Parts: sequence; C-alpha cells; structure tokens
Amino acid sequence: MLIEAAGGLVKNEHGEFLFIYRQDKWDLPKGKIEKYERTKVAAVREVEEECGIKVNNLDEKICKTYHAYTSRGEVVLKKTHWFKMRCKGQDKLKPQREEGITDVRWFKKDQIGLIVDNTFSSIMDVLIKEDLVKDKPMPLSE
Repeated sequence: MLIEAAGGLVKNEHGEFLFIYRQDKWDLPKGKIEKYERTKVAAVREVEEECGIKVNNLDEKICKTYHAYTSRGEVVLKKTHWFKMRCKGQDKLKPQREEGITDVRWFKKDQIGLIVDNTFSSIMDVLIKEDLVKDKPMPLSE
C-alpha cells in the first residue's frame, strides 16, 4: 500500500529550525494528504496542526522521501513531499499529543547534531539536501 504525505522544514526569523519529538525520535512535522487535497496545502496544514504554529511562507519543494513500515501486518510505503517553510514570532509551540508528539522545539543550525543522533534516515535526506548536515551516519531502523 502507498501512502502519500507532506510536511515541512520550518525556519524562523532567528534562523532556527522546527522539529517534533515522536516515538522516541526527532522528526519533522508531516502527515497524510487528504483525498482531493493539494500537496502544498496538506504540508502547511500538517505542520500547523502538529506544532501549533502559523506558517507565514511556503517556499519551494525540497525533495521527496520514501520509507517503508508495517502496519496491521501490511507493508506500507510512505512517500513524503517536503517543502521549505518560514514563520515569524512563533515562540509558543504546542505539540499535537493525540498524534503522539511529546515535544516541539526550535534548533539552531549548530544544534542539529542532536537531531542527527536520534532521527530517521528519511529525515537525514531532507537535512542533507538543505545543507544542514554533510552526510548520513550509520542508518537507524525506521
């Protein structure tokens, strides 16, 4: 089964990047694209819902990532469309707990190493594409 999702790498006016903490790993906000929903609309909606922020700017597409997992005994391939986003004055973050998100935090570029140590390889693809990290460490299971 193929699931299409969309999400974003959000940067604020201080040059910090937004990450969520879910399933004991740092992740980027993303979610399933609803039926008849445009990819860009889904990306903004998911970021806003999962983090409790308002996206001010949707910029260009970064890339697409793919990862597989098993759900109810069925192998699922998730294709995620990633976009650059910007927001201003969003210091009060609110994790969407019903989605299993326990923390939402801004990270400076020099703090991204904390993310690299505990994230998924598909997230690393986005960070590498945006020159936030140079290369992938040993792969973690997803």
